[in-house]
Amino acid sequence: MLEEIDEVKNVKLYSQRAIGIATFLGGPLAAGYLIRENYVKLGKQEEGNKSFLIGVFATVLLFTIIFLIPDSIIDKIPSQGFPIIYTAIIYAIVEKIHGDILRKHKENGKDFYSAWRATGIGFISAIVLLVGIFGMFYFAPEGEETQLYNNGISKFSQNETESLVFYDHLEIKTDDELLKELETVSIPKWEENIKILKKTSTIENLPNELVEQNKELLKYSELRLKAFELFRKSISRNTTIYQTDLEQVHNDIEEQLEKLN
Repeated sequence: MLEEIDEVKNVKLYSQRAIGIATFLGGPLAAGYLIRENYVKLGKQEEGNKSFLIGVFATVLLFTIIFLIPDSIIDKIPSQGFPIIYTAIIYAIVEKIHGDILRKHKENGKDFYSAWRATGIGFISAIVLLVGIFGMFYFAPEGEETQLYNNGISKFSQNETESLVFYDHLEIKTDDELLKELETVSIPKWEENIKILKKTSTIENLPNELVEQNKELLKYSELRLKAFELFRKSISRNTTIYQTDLEQVHNDIEEQLEKLN
């Protein structure tokens, strides 16, 4: 059955490693989404929908448990304790349900989505969760401020998703097409995100947690913009001299994502 699936489905999938990265950053919600995407690509829409619903349920259950644990105990748990635990669980689940399929997919030389794409999805999931949590606590009486912030972050997330598609196009589009995408989509989207964050930072009575988050998001956005500008220089000048700079910026992006998590 696995051979039949892999032979007829010439599609891109998310690797076990990519799902693990997204899970660590964005929790079970991100895992449920990526596992669903793999199921859908394999022609199993129903199983995919169930996986996503399980991811949503697991996320609610996780935060319910966290909220019920006394602060005196929470303070003693390392900050990465919970992410490591649920990532290990998700990794084992993916191994059980898709491990053989993903290995055969790789052996047959078929494509996987980039880890950067999975990282972006994990980050978006984390943002959705953070906004949801803060919304629960601050919607009243500061509902107006939170709504303004949520509107800005919603657009921020949309821009991020649309811009990160560029990484999937690196190997399939021509230089001219990549340059056009950089100049009309990727770079403008991050320039807009920086403006969004600066604007939301001026909202009065914004909770301190969101103010601090905005600062970190701004650093992240500036790094993303720098990466895309380096891509533009490298492609337009047909040179590899910016490769080291690109690798360093992507390392910095990864470090910033860890801080945001």
